[in-house]
Amino acid sequence: MFFKDIHFRIKLFFLIVVLCFIIVFVRVLYLQVFKYDKLKELASDLWSRDLPIEGNRGLIYDRNMDILADNLTTTSLVLIPNQIKDKEYCTSELSKILNVSYDEMKKHVYKKTSIERVHPEGRKLSNEIADKITNLNIEGVYLVKEAKRTYPYNDNLSHVLGYVGIDNQGLSGLELKYNEYLTGKSGSIKYFSDAKGNKLDISEIYEEPTDGMNIMLTINNDIQKSIERELDNAVSKYNPEHAIAIAMDPNTGEILGMSSRPNFDPNNYQNYSTEEINRNLPIWMNYEPGSTFKIITLAASLEEKTIDLYKDTFYDGGSIRVEGAKIKCWKDGGHGAETFLQVVENSCNPGFVVMGQKLGKERLFKYIKNFGFGSKTGIDLNGEATGILFSLDKVGPVELATTAFGQGVSVTPIQQITAVSAAINGGKLYKPYIVKSILEPETNTTIKNYEPVVVRNVISKDTSKEVASALESVVTNGTGRNAFIDGYRVGGKTGTAQKVDNGVYMSGNYIVSFIGFLPANDPKIVVYVAIDNPKGVIQYGGTVAAPIARSILLDSIDILNIQKPEGSTEKNYQPWDIKYVTVPDLVGKSYDDIRFNLEGFTIEYSGTGKNIIYQSPEPGTRVLENSKIRILLGE
Repeated sequence: MFFKDIHFRIKLFFLIVVLCFIIVFVRVLYLQVFKYDKLKELASDLWSRDLPIEGNRGLIYDRNMDILADNLTTTSLVLIPNQIKDKEYCTSELSKILNVSYDEMKKHVYKKTSIERVHPEGRKLSNEIADKITNLNIEGVYLVKEAKRTYPYNDNLSHVLGYVGIDNQGLSGLELKYNEYLTGKSGSIKYFSDAKGNKLDISEIYEEPTDGMNIMLTINNDIQKSIERELDNAVSKYNPEHAIAIAMDPNTGEILGMSSRPNFDPNNYQNYSTEEINRNLPIWMNYEPGSTFKIITLAASLEEKTIDLYKDTFYDGGSIRVEGAKIKCWKDGGHGAETFLQVVENSCNPGFVVMGQKLGKERLFKYIKNFGFGSKTGIDLNGEATGILFSLDKVGPVELATTAFGQGVSVTPIQQITAVSAAINGGKLYKPYIVKSILEPETNTTIKNYEPVVVRNVISKDTSKEVASALESVVTNGTGRNAFIDGYRVGGKTGTAQKVDNGVYMSGNYIVSFIGFLPANDPKIVVYVAIDNPKGVIQYGGTVAAPIARSILLDSIDILNIQKPEGSTEKNYQPWDIKYVTVPDLVGKSYDDIRFNLEGFTIEYSGTGKNIIYQSPEPGTRVLENSKIRILLGE
């Protein structure tokens, strides 16, 4: 019995030993195989330290690879408090160099942490300050590379681009909208230290940062510069409350330029209010559009064939009554008998009231909504507004009448230019967009491309051609004459909208606008300009906004290489207009024959003889009336 107990105990003991061995073996196997990487990482964290190195933020280009948002390499201050031997000296010297209080710097130097980034005092340091810190040669004080966002064109395109904060995070505009693409991945310099933080004599490990992706915009920076210049001139000349301009390719929805006043410099965003920075007026501002909205009424009327521009007539006596409400024409006494083409040319409110009545509220509001009013366009920018339309059940005869000429509804500038583009491009409503592609940072290879998106067809091609032709007539014969460009076919429409304050129309306070495009027979660019309450001038869209749009269109001719069309329309000149004339062919003719027959020119001649053997400018050139023609006489 005794021996049996001994054998049993021995067997039990060995069994327990074997089980313990198996448990230990399995545990070691588990730790060495399955948990090895995690345990190694935890162990490494105990004796390794990382000095962070930021990846560069992605660049932002215009469509021609002109850099609109760039990076400057700067340095930032990082401390390893345990390695700093003379903390008092370090605190004193750094506080002097960084121009902060001793107590403030002491919080960083004496902090119980493995690594302390001095923020914000030690961020994005200038070369001069960085050199002073380096010359201190204090152990535990490190300068690491950091990128600082910079905008080469300062306040140009500022609301579209937005800005970034001190940690290079996007805070507004495209910087915020596409922050996920633009943000790089940080790397580090890994060094090793003992438990007390003292640096060990082990080679450092460099982990390379990854730059963010680059972005190419639809913006043409040359057109953008033209817009910025013209808005600056408008502010200087008229001192408006706001000023807005947008340029778009009507055939794709691509934004070629966009800006507003007031604007801001994202390089110094701290100097501006949140309101100034965040209000991107071309997509945010709501206001009554005035007569530029008449383009929609015109397009709907032509599509539904409720009017014939050339055969149907209307008599404008200066006003029209709708349910007791008197709606006036801008011209005292009215325009008299007009065709509906002349109603469009003259921007005659009573005539457009009749157009709206012929359509009826159901059809008119169907087209208004189909053209995109009352809803966001979907442009790839934050902060877009929707505009305001009457509910159809609240539209009576008066509301129908006022809506037909652009009063009583609120729109945004981006809605306006998008809708008019659809009216003149063949009838396609495009979704506007501003980012063209996402690019790989090293080679700028396209990773993601954004294509034009057609939202819907709103009118037929034939109707669109008729709308464009009528708007060309507005520029050659009507209220848009100040946008005329000799030798080119320009279409457009003026707008003068009385502003509303607490439900009451303000006296002498208007938003004046113009929307223009060229060539009228095959539009390549549409420009919309709106000036809010210009001072010291008669407040009409044709007087203030049309010349601004003309200047931008004139610049765009060269920028986009738009050729002169054959058979360009002639302007219906008024006595006060600047007139262009065509230079005749004089070579081979006798000087005596032509010298009394060249009215509208100044002749300057040289040489001897009776016949003209050379002339400048060449025959067929369009010049201002009374321009000089130089001729060379010979035998």
